[in-house]
Amino acid sequence: MAEHACTDPKHHVHDASGFVRAVERACHERGLRLTPIRARVLGLIADGGRPIKAYDLLDQVRNGEGAGAAAPPTVYRALDFLLANGFIHKLESVNAFVACHHPSTAQHSVPFLICDRCHNAVELEDERVVAQLDERARALGFMPQAQTLEVHGLCADCARAA
Repeated sequence: MAEHACTDPKHHVHDASGFVRAVERACHERGLRLTPIRARVLGLIADGGRPIKAYDLLDQVRNGEGAGAAAPPTVYRALDFLLANGFIHKLESVNAFVACHHPSTAQHSVPFLICDRCHNAVELEDERVVAQLDERARALGFMPQAQTLEVHGLCADCARAA
């Protein structure tokens, strides 16, 4: 199996506006509506380059150009839409959000490698890991409905500095 770009720790969304445009195209193709607040939240997540918490997003939305008084439910509704449609991922263990590197695909499970020092998160695109977890669960009679796999440790840069 060929190595996928997502297994490269340097793989991040480097162009937030390009990422938002890709999501806009995906929304158009799927008949979804990317409202201005959804696009703003998505852009902030993509621009962050590392996991970002909902209240940090709320602060950034409130401080943004022409933002007005954004209420927490507004940001949470935007996050719910982006999550449900596979445009972002939620890192449960750190309660933060990252952009999905595959905005044109539906919601999917991916393992994440999360550095406990610098807080970078790598979306580890490896269908074998996801399939093996699902297969093992089903072999035990368990009916999986969702997968969240997050591995904590030190990234290569932080491990070298340790």
